[in-house]
Amino acid sequence: MNPFSAFVVFLIIWWVVLFMILPIGVRGQAEEDDVARGTEPGAPTKANMRWKVKVTTIITLILWLIICAVITFGLIDLEWLVGDIEDF
Repeated sequence: MNPFSAFVVFLIIWWVVLFMILPIGVRGQAEEDDVARGTEPGAPTKANMRWKVKVTTIITLILWLIICAVITFGLIDLEWLVGDIEDF
């Protein structure tokens, strides 16, 4: 896998993991009874984005290393998929 492909795989995994982490621990202003004037009542009171970015990066790094190892060492053979496509 070339460096650009590895970087693209990392970014895709990072964004997917971030969107899975974002809703964790979020409480809206209406739930906290602290709605600021002119804002949406469902807006979060504390987003904890630094923590979420750190956790996202750590999880992504682990998943990315596993996926790179699988691709680099050929642990999963995808030739059966190509063979099935050529049969059509």
